[in-house]
Amino acid sequence: MGAELLARSARMVARVVRQGKAGGAGLLLAFALAISLAPVALAQDLTELTIHTRQGPLTYFVELARTPSERSRGLMFREELPKDHGMLFDFGEEQSVSFWMKNTPLPLDLIFIKADGEIVRITEQAEPFSQKLLPSGQPVRYVLEILGGTARERGIRVGDRLGEPLPK
Repeated sequence: MGAELLARSARMVARVVRQGKAGGAGLLLAFALAISLAPVALAQDLTELTIHTRQGPLTYFVELARTPSERSRGLMFREELPKDHGMLFDFGEEQSVSFWMKNTPLPLDLIFIKADGEIVRITEQAEPFSQKLLPSGQPVRYVLEILGGTARERGIRVGDRLGEPLPK
């Protein structure tokens, strides 16, 4: 991913230079823009999360999004996500939340979870790049985003639960 990012950035900078639109500041701006638009890899610091389904426990490796900045970025710009990985948004307390897929090229399943770990809503196959709001429908503490289609494929349903200990 690092080599691809550098190559993509270099191509963008070269294009700006060829068009004669870059002095020192323009070149720096083009490079910064290239990096900001590049896909972001899933963080290496992952937390293991268990979901207890009717078919048995499932393990996911999740990146935690706890701060407003982390939650607002979410999985935007990510072009790949392993089936057993995701992002867990922790809002600190139960509240009504809504998500959208702006700048998100992958279809995702959104799993809305109460503070006690109970799954109360699943939005399947959220449309990439859509600005349509996807509401929780009731107060939740967590939202788990996983690759679109895997909730159904792996048998995750409303009423299933996150395993202990819940992320804090």
